Amino acid sequence: MTKMVDESTRKTLSSIPLLKTKAGPREKELWVERLKEEYQSLIKYVQNNKTADNDWFRLESNKEGTRWFGKCWFFHDQLKYEFDVEFDIPVTYPTTAPEITLPELDGKTAKMYRGGKICLSDHFKPLWARNVPKFGIGHAMALGLGPWLAVEIPDLIAKGVIHYKEKSEKET
Repeated sequence: MTKMVDESTRKTLSSIPLLKTKAGPREKELWVERLKEEYQSLIKYVQNNKTADNDWFRLESNKEGTRWFGKCWFFHDQLKYEFDVEFDIPVTYPTTAPEITLPELDGKTAKMYRGGKICLSDHFKPLWARNVPKFGIGHAMALGLGPWLAVEIPDLIAKGVIHYKEKSEKET
């Protein structure tokens, strides 16, 4: 790892199993193997997050593993802000990272592209490129969405752009 990665990022990365199979959705046989690795890596990452009391997302995919969706959340002043999260696996995956989307925040921050795709840091793409095929979806969440939420959500709350929504008893 280069000096661009701080200690907390290094610790997070070390808790996410690396992947081996370099395959995208076009490579049918190998893609099945890659998907198994993705799920194993994600499950381990989520388990580690729960153990560290840092559980912050849930994901599932369609049958083919090409479309992913779920929820992510961020705590601010002891309130839980929850958002839908979704992304498609690019045909050039894992060379190209997925573009993570938070549809309900579309147009609410400059750090986002049309359709609610989050704008990843300048550090993310070179780091991803250096780690193909070892990085997977868990790494995209940890290095992409996690830091984005940590910077953007408190700012959007402070600006009054997003507000806390209380859940009804049925939703909790």
